[in-house]
Amino acid sequence: MAIAPDSTTPEAATMRAVTLRIVPFLMVCYFVAFVDRVNSGFAALQMNQDVGLSSAAFGLGGGLFFIAYVIFEVPSNLAMEKVGARLWLARIMISWGLVSACMAFVVGPWSFYLVRVLLGAAEAGFFPGVILYLTYWFPAEYRGRIVALFMVAIPVSSLLGSPISAALLNTDGWLGLRGWQWLFILEAAPAVLLGIATLVVLSDGPASAKWLPPAGREWLSARLAAEHASRPPRVHAALWRVLFDKNVLLLALIYAAPSAISNALSLWQPQIIKSFGLTNTQTGLVNGVPFGLASIVMLVWAARSDRSGERVWNTALPLALAAVSLVATIYLTSLSATVALLSLALIGTYAIKGPFWALSSEFLGPAAAAAGLAQINALGNLGAFGGSYLLGVIKDETGSFPLALLPLVALATIATVAVLYVGRSQTKAAALAARARPIAAGPGDARF
Repeated sequence: MAIAPDSTTPEAATMRAVTLRIVPFLMVCYFVAFVDRVNSGFAALQMNQDVGLSSAAFGLGGGLFFIAYVIFEVPSNLAMEKVGARLWLARIMISWGLVSACMAFVVGPWSFYLVRVLLGAAEAGFFPGVILYLTYWFPAEYRGRIVALFMVAIPVSSLLGSPISAALLNTDGWLGLRGWQWLFILEAAPAVLLGIATLVVLSDGPASAKWLPPAGREWLSARLAAEHASRPPRVHAALWRVLFDKNVLLLALIYAAPSAISNALSLWQPQIIKSFGLTNTQTGLVNGVPFGLASIVMLVWAARSDRSGERVWNTALPLALAAVSLVATIYLTSLSATVALLSLALIGTYAIKGPFWALSSEFLGPAAAAAGLAQINALGNLGAFGGSYLLGVIKDETGSFPLALLPLVALATIATVAVLYVGRSQTKAAALAARARPIAAGPGDARF
């Protein structure tokens, strides 16, 4: 994805160097993080029967990850600001890798619940920490594309991780371990190695980036400082007021929908697809198709949002698509139709990522970003807990996956309305500011 059209300008050279140094590495890290978060979806094809997990128990365990994730999210981001991004992100990756390997040794529902809680605590702060970290490096007009480029690791993790996870199930019997146990052990190792590599690859900010030429460091630091000075925070920087600000809570409600849908489908989609009678290998290949399509659309949609500068409709329309696609699964029962609808649902879910997080980071401003972004992500992920748990409960009660998806439909519909409300509020605020501007500026004020 092009960052700037003119490769000869200092801006283009600096931003290209920053992008190539930071974004691919963070994408790989998030790829591994998400594989470790959702690989229980494939492990469940063997594990659930081995350790005695019902659909409700599996859904509860899948959701408990997010309880610990929510509790430790904001403290993690605040700690990152104190100790530095490089050390803190390395700590997160190493700890989640070690905990993820422990999934291989669960023996029943309670040990499954415990390790999922510990995994949520270990990973907490990585995603909002990276979103905050990207604001240290990228001016506002780049963030929609950059966030989408980073977050494309989520659908790609399922696109590539699905056949890998399915293949690892075939290691059944090696050294006396089941295939699902090897899946957890082998997929946890890269997180620990990447955590160590973080200490070498990343810098805390432009000022300490020795891999940038001095002119590039000075230009980027000045550019970001000027941007922060020209856009004061719209949310008060006091921690408690950030965490409970009505706009932060509204943004968290919006994010609950894509969080719930993406995580629920990552955990449950392999079982949905296998229910049509496919083998584990076939399930792995088919499961990757919706995520592959979502990866492409996610990048295209984010670039479209950056070009137009419009965030509200670029968030609302994909959410509406996800809601309509999921409710339509009730009426279509073939494998091809189900995969097509799941593809549309995931396209809608992932397409909003870039526009939504660009909207949120621009709205909060630098003073409130550390706590605000973490709070949005943390509370939004409560939707992932509820969605995963309810899906399992409804599946146990009705035997129907399409009916189990209905809570996700309701949440996506509510989020769509909430986004439009945000857009309306912004329009009113802009109109009031425009009317007040001549009075506030005074005669001869060149800013206006």
